[in-house]
Amino acid sequence: MVQVSYPGVYVQEKPSGVRAIATVSTSVAAFVDYFTRGPMDEAVEIFGMADFDRIFGGLQADSEASYAISQFFLNGGSRAYVVRVAHGTTRKASVLVQAITGAGDVFAAQAASEGSWGNHLRVRVEHNEAGDAFDLYVAEDSGGRSLAQEKHLNLSASGGPRYFPTVIGDASRLIDATHEASGSVLPAPNGLIGDEINVDFATDADVDALKGTFTATVTRSTGALTPLSVTLAWADAERPRSVGQLARLLEQAIRRAANAASPPLPALAGATVRAAGKRLVVRSNPRATGYEASELVTSDSVELKLSTGVANVQEYVLGAGAVASTHQSGGQVGTDGSLPGAGELRGDPDLKTGMFALKNVDLFNILCLPRASELNASSMEFILAEATTFCEEQRAMLLVDIPETIRDVAAMKAWMADNGSLRHRNLAVFFPRALMPDPLDEFRLRSVGASGTMAGVFARTDAQRGVWQAPAGVDAQLRGLGDLDYHLIDEENGVLNPLGINCLRTFPVEGRVSWGTRTLVGADEMADEWKYIPIRRLALLIEESLFRGTKWAVFQPNDEPLWALLRQNVGAFMNRLFRQGAFQGASPREAYYVKCDKETNPPDNRNLGIVTVEVGFAPLKPAEFVVITIQQIPDVG
Repeated sequence: MVQVSYPGVYVQEKPSGVRAIATVSTSVAAFVDYFTRGPMDEAVEIFGMADFDRIFGGLQADSEASYAISQFFLNGGSRAYVVRVAHGTTRKASVLVQAITGAGDVFAAQAASEGSWGNHLRVRVEHNEAGDAFDLYVAEDSGGRSLAQEKHLNLSASGGPRYFPTVIGDASRLIDATHEASGSVLPAPNGLIGDEINVDFATDADVDALKGTFTATVTRSTGALTPLSVTLAWADAERPRSVGQLARLLEQAIRRAANAASPPLPALAGATVRAAGKRLVVRSNPRATGYEASELVTSDSVELKLSTGVANVQEYVLGAGAVASTHQSGGQVGTDGSLPGAGELRGDPDLKTGMFALKNVDLFNILCLPRASELNASSMEFILAEATTFCEEQRAMLLVDIPETIRDVAAMKAWMADNGSLRHRNLAVFFPRALMPDPLDEFRLRSVGASGTMAGVFARTDAQRGVWQAPAGVDAQLRGLGDLDYHLIDEENGVLNPLGINCLRTFPVEGRVSWGTRTLVGADEMADEWKYIPIRRLALLIEESLFRGTKWAVFQPNDEPLWALLRQNVGAFMNRLFRQGAFQGASPREAYYVKCDKETNPPDNRNLGIVTVEVGFAPLKPAEFVVITIQQIPDVG
């Protein structure tokens, strides 16, 4: 209420009470399984296979979910959460780097996530010319190929905005770094580090002192190669005027000598020499043609020597431990762990590991556990029971994959009979398994569970028609498959459908399609109201949207003004769904109702602080059976 104090006109704003209830997403999928890279026990949001390839390493032959994720995006999915789990010990590859003086470790570089992938990481240190900062180059190499590269420039070891642990932690996708020293000592640069050189070349004595021999000895596991010796000498008029000029002359001489050697020395033909303050840093070419990268990173593979100076490895290798005669003093090997069991898939609800890592995300609607179908019967029953309870709490659907051994109708019926505990309104199962061309096996067909494919079909149908449309029929085509594990005929389909088992079919014109839309309480003899997948998913949509959209009412005065606002806002939400075609009925009165009044909120409830809103809706039921009656009209005349 505006406070009036003087004669005049006062303007005040009055709230309308309209609080629009947003419709939540319906097709965010979640996958929990084994991968060889990526954060452990953390739900990571991805928006396509490019994200999955970058973060989790892409398709992996021993990762069922990697194929399911590929199928999800191929069939229309656009957003998913991925949780990486493993059995046993998983470690991050790391390396410890010392100072140039060898007086203790300066920093530790650690792979961004656990796994043997980190053993392919290389880091290279170069000091800047002033000698008070350093550059860090990071590369991921595998099989002689460079998979990723990063560079972090002008890093400080003494704090400030370029303090290296902070910069690398914010910018790098490959490594993390920790400062192991208490002072501002820089880590040793890679390559050959020459002694300090006088930058004042004013006298002949200084020039003569710089005359010397640079010797580089290149060895391989197959035997020693001919050493390369370079001698620098110059006339007074041609002498270098700076350490930088000296570096360029030495680099040119090394490259000329390497190319002229018999046979040529490709590791030195691309050598580089640079000035770092009053020092020279010489590096051979670690990726020269004819040399494996792994052969050029240990101290006994490439040795570079000046008449004076300190020799160092070309690159620091994560996962290699200590390397003799260098400034790489230690580290640990990255390990993947092994395939997870039911315990790892489930995780700990208090620690939020395994599937419970999804508690940290805002919303997911579909849970897929392809690994569960690979477990023994008791382990599979355990994890699916836990996942069922979790999905009920999270208002999500669980798509169940059948074991690869289920290859015909009789086996599917027997398996379903043995797993009666799966009869739940938030679960659905599909038969048969799918056959997908495997890029990792020369595109031979690989048997995969249908959960990832169907999660993508769910997402595509939601985007095109709405969650109330059944993800089945001739429009629900299964993309990216080479075949199905079993070809059903109509009579076999007629046996499985009444049991609540959704069939995947192949038709001559339509191709491979989803031909069933029942939940696991959709068996005819159960006569359950949540028989159909679209009805159950529509109910979950309404529940989650209203749960989020009515929180504003908590602690409001529990009387008619609040009830009216709730009727108005919830009614507006339901009417929006009605206009989109979500309900039966020709009018809103026939399609839904919202009740919040004295009848739903008697005095006893109000005394307990409870306000009750009753919402009803008339769902659209899918037309499973189309009956066409044909009658011959008698001839009248």
